[in-house]
Amino acid sequence: MKLLSLVPMALAAVATAKTVEYDFHVNWTTANPDGLYERKVIGINGQWPLPRIEVDKGDRLVVNMYNDMPDRNASIHFHGMYQNGTNYMDGPVGVTQCPVPPGGKFTYNFTVDQNGTYWYHSHVDGQYPDGYRAPFIVHDKNFPYDYDEELVLTMSDWYHDLIDYLNKEEFLTLYNPTGAEPVPQAMLFNDTQKLSVSVKPNTTYLVHLMNIGALGAQYFYIEDHNVTVVEIDGVYTEPAETDILYLAVAQRYTFLLKTKDTTDKNYPMVSIFDENLFDVIPSDLGMNMTNWLEYNSDADHPEADIPWESSVDIEYFDDMDLVPYDHKPLYTNVSKRIELEVVMTNLDNGVNYAFFNNITYTAPKVPTLMTALSAGDLVTNELVYGEYTHTVVVNHLDVVEIVVNNNDAGFHPFHLHGHEFQVVERSPEYEGFVPYNPDNHTDSDFAEYPMRRDTAWVPPNGNMVLRFVADNPGAWFFHCHIDWHLTQGLAMVFVEAPEKLKDMTLPQSHKDTCDAVGMPWKGNAAANDDDFLDLTGQNAQAPDLPAGFTARGIVALVFSCISAFLGMGMITWYGLSDISNTERKVLEREGVISEGEQVDPIDPSTVAHPHHHEN
Repeated sequence: MKLLSLVPMALAAVATAKTVEYDFHVNWTTANPDGLYERKVIGINGQWPLPRIEVDKGDRLVVNMYNDMPDRNASIHFHGMYQNGTNYMDGPVGVTQCPVPPGGKFTYNFTVDQNGTYWYHSHVDGQYPDGYRAPFIVHDKNFPYDYDEELVLTMSDWYHDLIDYLNKEEFLTLYNPTGAEPVPQAMLFNDTQKLSVSVKPNTTYLVHLMNIGALGAQYFYIEDHNVTVVEIDGVYTEPAETDILYLAVAQRYTFLLKTKDTTDKNYPMVSIFDENLFDVIPSDLGMNMTNWLEYNSDADHPEADIPWESSVDIEYFDDMDLVPYDHKPLYTNVSKRIELEVVMTNLDNGVNYAFFNNITYTAPKVPTLMTALSAGDLVTNELVYGEYTHTVVVNHLDVVEIVVNNNDAGFHPFHLHGHEFQVVERSPEYEGFVPYNPDNHTDSDFAEYPMRRDTAWVPPNGNMVLRFVADNPGAWFFHCHIDWHLTQGLAMVFVEAPEKLKDMTLPQSHKDTCDAVGMPWKGNAAANDDDFLDLTGQNAQAPDLPAGFTARGIVALVFSCISAFLGMGMITWYGLSDISNTERKVLEREGVISEGEQVDPIDPSTVAHPHHHEN
């Protein structure tokens, strides 16, 4: 394999850089990509699937986004873009901007000084699973490997119901106390099914593959073909050959595919859901899908012969084995260490939330970047950013280590805005919770040139260690990219190099957007710009469950059995103390008590206990 020089020709790059401009009118349209159900989707310029963004490294990208949806706010996040010096163009509402209201316009304008495989999507209220997502490819004239042509392939899950409906009626409700994520109705490949991708014989393709779904991780392979990985999440790698890839949501792989010399056969391209991501698997959900690498349109298009009975049996390529092409060494001399424990549990309103260290992310009244730009000398004081945004301040050029301890039996892919990070350690999956023990590790235990990417997953009950250098001043979101988990609050914010933000000027268009939607653009998290240390009125998470109730055991037990208890007259068992909001809502809905009715606690000694459970 021939390698080309990576040395940039600066003068030539300046001479050839251009401005690429798109006008995006965002509005509802309809689509039926799985052929089973036509539904509303979020389209652009009246079309769905959405247009692909393509630029060359060094280009200026301008996207004029017009929110033509009459009933939804909007934004765009350019996933994987570092936005160095343009943090205010990053797109997450509540972090770097206010939402763009119906009828509003917002222009994203920044220079793309990186290369590789990315995507763009809404960062408002779980919108992107409604179709508001598409590929974003950055071409590089100095790409280090030879190829002839390019292909762009996307994988995703697909829901028949609007995400807003699912959140309100099925997911974030006291009737879903375990926090079971809605299971999709289908899987898609390039936003369709049964797709034939035409290829030429004896040709090397550079294939950009990405998972733009909301929940389902997927395996991918092409029968009787190996692929050579050369990039992950925008980071070039040493070539690594494999036959099966695993992509969590938001992850991307770019690989070289050399086609065969003959054209007598077509070959299945197979995608398989990771069944561990679903609490239940409906009988009508297809857990795998065959598409085709098509050499000959007249030849047979065979269904894949899948050799595994369960996805848990699939052995796939481990991205921890990848070596970055630039051989950037392990970041050492950690100066800021953040330890995060992931927990999924219930609060007093009965809803199951996600937590980092007992904080479920609750958006502030003023976007965090705007608080930083208006806080003056208090910009380094974490308090001004609110108690429930879980904001951590890091100094310029800190070597930051993030330890993610997953005290949950589920899988979580975490994405850091504004950076790629080194994944220096990832444990196996465990039956019970095993946090990372720094006393058992030294830098000599880690790879000399650790794999880098912007989205990495932590296994159930396991742990992961990430490192990055704080060289990009701004407010950067760190969150689980399973969209249901972000909605549950599994997120935090880094305010990076706040003393450098004094050089940043917030564009007037950002202030105008905030004014249009009725949000302040200065002040602390509570929108107090007189006393930044006064957080009175800040948005806050719900109270904890009352003493005596466990987050997932007793609450889950009660709500799974409440109908039976009601029918048996055993609701008294559940009234051992003052009832919480959760309990009251259930009793009112079941008609046991009227709205606002006083329910007195009873003496436990007078109650017969048919069962006793501890969890």
